[in-house]
Amino acid sequence: MSEKPISPLRRRMIEDMTVRNFVEKTRNDYIRHVRSFTAFLGRSPDTATPEDLRRFQLHQTQTGVRAPSINGSVAALRFFFTVTLDRPEMARHLTFVREPRKMPAVLSPEEVARLLEAAPGVKYKAALSVAYGAGLRVSEVATLKVSDIDSERMMLRVEQGKGRKDRHAMLSPVLLELLRDWWQIARPIAWLFPGRDPVQPISTRQLNRACHAAAVMAQIRKRVTPHTLRHSFATHLLEQNTDIRVIQVLLGHSKLETTALYTRIATNTIRAVVSPLDRLAPLMSKKDEPKDDPPA
Repeated sequence: MSEKPISPLRRRMIEDMTVRNFVEKTRNDYIRHVRSFTAFLGRSPDTATPEDLRRFQLHQTQTGVRAPSINGSVAALRFFFTVTLDRPEMARHLTFVREPRKMPAVLSPEEVARLLEAAPGVKYKAALSVAYGAGLRVSEVATLKVSDIDSERMMLRVEQGKGRKDRHAMLSPVLLELLRDWWQIARPIAWLFPGRDPVQPISTRQLNRACHAAAVMAQIRKRVTPHTLRHSFATHLLEQNTDIRVIQVLLGHSKLETTALYTRIATNTIRAVVSPLDRLAPLMSKKDEPKDDPPA
């Protein structure tokens, strides 16, 4: 069965993304978004007008497309018109949608302990412990290699994390012991957590399913994903009075503002703040004290 030939326009866009070293997921997402716009337009996207872009975004809003998807299509179309078609004037007709920022769900330390104990097997307990104990993203957990464990320096090497950046994450003694237990059982050679095909790493979908199953077994009613463990890692560190700039480095955040989100959910930090009303209390009590009668 012969494959459908790629149009010259799509090939050019793929080449433009390849030259800029876009990761495969980004390339696929951009192509998908441009394809959706082409289907809406009903003709070649290089013939689009500013009015076509306006109608497309209006169509997305009216059909209930969520803000992240709309913003993804804006990024893709901006690249397509600015780089591939060399029509930068079209980009200003595309508008990003402001996405309401919700506070992430966070587990208590007791809930984390229950979740890890309920994990379906040593492999998943070790993997989910990495997500919580080192604050790694699920994709970073999945692609860890045995060689990334540095037991002498007590660090985990994270290669090509978000933003195509390498960094080091913390490796606690307890986590090291869990990883050693897993290694003694499975003896992984390359990937620390191999998938069903040992040549490939475990998929993020497998980790998500295991995390959900563990949450059900642990009778945790919150919506829990591996990323919840990363949120919990950051929040618990903040509640232990760890400097927010240190947490920023551990999480691999490029902006401190991103890490500062956790100050909104660190309950110990909130409780530790002295209300200005409490500072008024001594003054108010003095005011309420009965005054001695003036001398006759």
